[in-house]
Amino acid sequence: MRPTARAGFRSLLLMTTLLAGLPGSVAGLQSEPTELADRVLAVVDEDPILESELAQVAGLGLVERLEDEEDDAFRRRLLDQLIDQKLRFHEIDRYGFAEVPLEDVEEQLAAMRERMDGAAAMAARLEELGLDEDGLRQLIARQLMVLIYVEERLGPRVLIGLEEVQTYYDETLVPELRKRRQTVPEIAEVREQIRSLLREQRLNQEIGIWTDELRLEADIEDYFDSQRDQLPERVLERIE
Repeated sequence: MRPTARAGFRSLLLMTTLLAGLPGSVAGLQSEPTELADRVLAVVDEDPILESELAQVAGLGLVERLEDEEDDAFRRRLLDQLIDQKLRFHEIDRYGFAEVPLEDVEEQLAAMRERMDGAAAMAARLEELGLDEDGLRQLIARQLMVLIYVEERLGPRVLIGLEEVQTYYDETLVPELRKRRQTVPEIAEVREQIRSLLREQRLNQEIGIWTDELRLEADIEDYFDSQRDQLPERVLERIE
């Protein structure tokens, strides 16, 4: 049975990199008979990452700004995440996947509506950023493919033993609860929660290793430090 894309780490991955799959064409943009000049911030194996993509990720608040993080540092971090996600998408394209279940896409879309204070508020925000809901559905479906791939290809590497659970309970959970003066449960009551948490952490490490390997094999051109007027220009023709 194919694993679903509903676990905690997967929701986080989806939140932080959702819009990284915006193609360099007009998919997901609202249709208007006009031309849009855009700037290329990076190219990953001949696949450009546009300035508008970064603006959309920032505008939808999918990645939180760190405390005291300057604008350039925030944009740099967003671009690094977009580059990583392009690499993952390319790998998924090579691996090949069937369609993502529609109910998984709608579940994530509903969660976004709730975070953005309802359908009307989300629609207004998407319009402001040059997106529509159908385009967003495509992006969610593509990201869910990555999450399924991660579970199927990397998940089997992650095994959490009883000794690791016990160590976390003794050295992390119990001291933290005592520090907060909270009741310490018996390990049997929290064993599976601890196992899930440790698996999530380990799987995120595997994702990092996998992505680093993809970076080593990829041809990445990064223009982030260039002056804006020196960035490669991309002209998109919007189709009626």
